[in-house]
Amino acid sequence: MTCRERLEQLFRDQGVKYTVTTHPEVYTAQEVAAVEHVSGYAMAKTVAVFADGRLLLVVLPAPHRVALDKVQRALGAKEVRLAREEEFGRVFTDCEVGAMPPFGSLYGVPVYVDRALGRDPEIVFRAGTHRETMRMAYADFERLERPQVGDYAAAPSVPTL
Repeated sequence: MTCRERLEQLFRDQGVKYTVTTHPEVYTAQEVAAVEHVSGYAMAKTVAVFADGRLLLVVLPAPHRVALDKVQRALGAKEVRLAREEEFGRVFTDCEVGAMPPFGSLYGVPVYVDRALGRDPEIVFRAGTHRETMRMAYADFERLERPQVGDYAAAPSVPTL
């Protein structure tokens, strides 16, 4: 079963409305937002992190970056670092590397969502490939995934004139 098929089964079982879009192959969350013609703030960027040796996902708006110090404080962890591709690739075996969705529960991985992502009524996220995305209501995502919501990201810096 592919990642997309797993997600679609979950959404059907839970009666959640969603859409799937195919787009040209792109790799960054900001590029996905651009080809999908959506705000980067609605595009969920999923980042794999290790906290005290435990894999977790931090999900944030595409323009933001993970603030490891904030994650460390929020979790009370001694060590927090970005996971390497070969480390998280072993867990998300039905996803292209770096294209995992924000549904860590399907893989036994806890999810931490930056509260800024919930400001938009909908979210868009990768469906396991660099060519497909899914869109759904943020409220449905939060209800299904039950992530820990907090402050885990640094907002993009605003250029000064």
